Amino acid sequence: MKILAFAASNSRTSINKQLIAYAASLLGTDMVEIVDINDYEMPIYSSDLEQAHGIPEAASRFLNKIEAADALLISFAEHNGNYTAAYKNLFDWASRENQKVYQGKPIVMLSTSPGPGGAKSVLSLATGSAHYFDGEVKASLSVPSFYDNFDQGKGELKDPELKAQLKAALAKLETN
Repeated sequence: MKILAFAASNSRTSINKQLIAYAASLLGTDMVEIVDINDYEMPIYSSDLEQAHGIPEAASRFLNKIEAADALLISFAEHNGNYTAAYKNLFDWASRENQKVYQGKPIVMLSTSPGPGGAKSVLSLATGSAHYFDGEVKASLSVPSFYDNFDQGKGELKDPELKAQLKAALAKLETN
């Protein structure tokens, strides 16, 4: 099984990237390919740009990565209760080439934030809309208060209950 994993954030110091790295380590590095959405930079989506220049090649490369995977693992950063502009733009361009962006793949969706909300707003948006884009959300988990619940030195969750919840969510990918 090949799992494509990424944080829906373009920050170099993203806590969602740290969460993805930890989750990937629990699955086994031979099963997971982690990509950085910064490798898929494109101009801000505009129908005028699409009409004038077509869909950027980076959108196709991103969709090809999804196509080659058996499952997806995504951790969503939250900006003002919504997707980051970088991820939303990548998703918008990709959906212009193939509205079924998730291509029928099983998905585990995660989120985290420094605050007690754990980016639940964006996680709710993502899980609630995935089926419109041919995604099958197998599990989701919000990790609240990242700096209290994650040991950055060890690169792992400190809280045993959260760790167990993450392992249970990831197990839903492995049983496909």
